Amino acid sequence: MNLRPQRPEPPDINLAPLIDVVFLLLIFFMVTTTFKDEVGIQVQLPQAQGEAAAESRALTLVIDASGVFYVNDRQVADTQPDTLRQALGQAIGQAGPKADDRAPGDTPLVLMADAKTPHQAVMTALDVASQLGLTRFSFAASRTPEAP
Repeated sequence: MNLRPQRPEPPDINLAPLIDVVFLLLIFFMVTTTFKDEVGIQVQLPQAQGEAAAESRALTLVIDASGVFYVNDRQVADTQPDTLRQALGQAIGQAGPKADDRAPGDTPLVLMADAKTPHQAVMTALDVASQLGLTRFSFAASRTPEAP
């Protein structure tokens, strides 16, 4: 007869199931997490403080918020580059060499784009104008409110 008290075996902690559960939770959260695709750069549209430009025989090209072109206050039929090329060509012919004795390429083009104009519309307008030989561009901007 053995009357000695038996020592209980030390508790054995099995880590394998714990690791499995942690990996499953990690995979679950990685799969179900949605990542927001936010841009960290905020763009402030240009504004200018300065004197108004002197009026001259410049072509005005207005682009509204939906990307519709207006050449000298006349709407262009559609937003295709070929149509814009024709409209600008006609406007250059009307304001061409007879106006102020300058070559058609020297005719200044004032581009007035709405603040919400798609960038592609502005790039199309600049591309068409450069194809027509216009080399003098200016961008119209609104005046900033005066600071107190």
